[in-house]
Parts: sequence; C-alpha cells; structure tokens
Amino acid sequence: MGRESKKVDEETVADVHDLTVSYHIHPVLWDVDFQVPRGKLMAIVGPNGAGKSTLIKAMLGIIPSTTGWVKIFNEPYQKVRHRIGYVPQRGSVDWDFPTTAIDVVTMGRYGKIGWFRRPGKKDREISYTYLEKVGMQDFAQRQISQLSGGQQQRVFLARALAQEADIYFMDEPFAGVDVVTEKAIVNLLFELREQSKTVIVVHHDLQTVNEYFDWILLLNMRKIAIGNVDDTFNEENLRKTYGGKLAILSKAANAMTKGRVDGIID
Repeated sequence: MGRESKKVDEETVADVHDLTVSYHIHPVLWDVDFQVPRGKLMAIVGPNGAGKSTLIKAMLGIIPSTTGWVKIFNEPYQKVRHRIGYVPQRGSVDWDFPTTAIDVVTMGRYGKIGWFRRPGKKDREISYTYLEKVGMQDFAQRQISQLSGGQQQRVFLARALAQEADIYFMDEPFAGVDVVTEKAIVNLLFELREQSKTVIVVHHDLQTVNEYFDWILLLNMRKIAIGNVDDTFNEENLRKTYGGKLAILSKAANAMTKGRVDGIID
C-alpha cells in the first residue's frame, strides 16, 4: 500500500480534544484526544461497547458531548459540513422509505447546492456517475427497499461520494456485505486516498486492518493508541484495547507480520 510515516508537516484535518460523551450520566467516551492527518485511511477499532460509533457521531454533532471539542479543518463541524461525507450504519436507516436509488444518491448534492434549491440536471448526472462508480447504475430507478444489503450499502457510498467531500466518516461500511461489495468499497477507499481525501472508518475485522488502512485509532472508551498501522497495530496495543477479549495473542502477533490477525475476538 506504500504507507508513509510523515509526522511533522502533514495537515491536521480532524482534531479531537478532551472529548467525553455520556449516556444517562454513564460515560461512553472519556477524555479522548487525537488528531488525524490529511490523506489517511484511518480505522477505528476496539471491542463491542468501546464507543467507536459514538465517537464519530459526536465528531459530527449527531449526539452531544459532555466535555471537550472537535474541529474539522480547524473549524466547528457546522461551518464545514459541506466538506464532510457520512455513511451511517446500514442498520440505522429506514430502508422502507419510498425512494429510488438515484434519489438517495442525489440527496448527497444538497451540501453543495443548499437545502432550499432543487437538484438540477447536472446534479442528477453527477449522482448517476457515482452510481456507476459503485456498480449500481442498472438499479438507479429501483426502490431501495428492493435492494440487497450489499446493494443498499453501495447506494449509500455513492451518496457520500456525491457530496464530493474532503473527509469521509463511515460507520462499519463492511458489516454484512458480500465479497463484491467489500471489494468495491476498498477500491473506493484507495481512490479517495489517491485524491488526498481523508477517510475515518469504524471497523470490526482486525484481519483486514493491515490490508485496508494506513492509520489506526485503538479505542476502548479511552484512546489506547493512534498512529500509522505499521507501528501502532501491535500485540501490546491490542492487549490494552481488548483485554480479556483478546484470544491467542501469540498467534495474532505472528499473523500481523504477514498482514493479517488470526484468533481475534471482535
């Protein structure tokens, strides 16, 4: 993947400082601090209940934080939302809503044109181009409720791409998808990186971290470690992150040197 480890001169595109999020006074995230350099594919990994999805929702202002602040491109989210793309968890979407695939993708254009203007012919053409990019052009007029899970996920990826953002947040985009869709998503991630875009992904499959990502945040309510995958995705940090849920560490350490992790309990 040709990873690089520049640490000084890279632009910081996301800055999270002292972020705490609580549900009913119980902390879900606690004093989380980190920065994300420009042009990285970053995985957020950690055990179930670690606060991974909560983190990106808090960064996007979808849920409130108790303390701390988040800046993206050195501004609050509200000022730069037009530069941000978001792919939510597929399970959080009402797929029975009566709309077509092309209409869903075109919704991604509102960040560019404003919520009080109707998308024009050019916006529809751009949306169709992104449906083609994810291999869904033949389903443009299909109701989203009639699509398979993998097809629905590709439509939502196309919607995010139609935003033509500079940073993308994706909440478990690989969860429950077929092999074809997973390959399509990975290829898109690599294309975005080639365009110097930044992508932050909640990810659960540790076996593919080395292959898909170049930057990683290990999270378990607190930040455990962050940095390039080669230096940070190691046995010590995995042990700190997963604790008793991490199985067969000796095999995992050996597997990581081959670019995969075996025996990890997600």
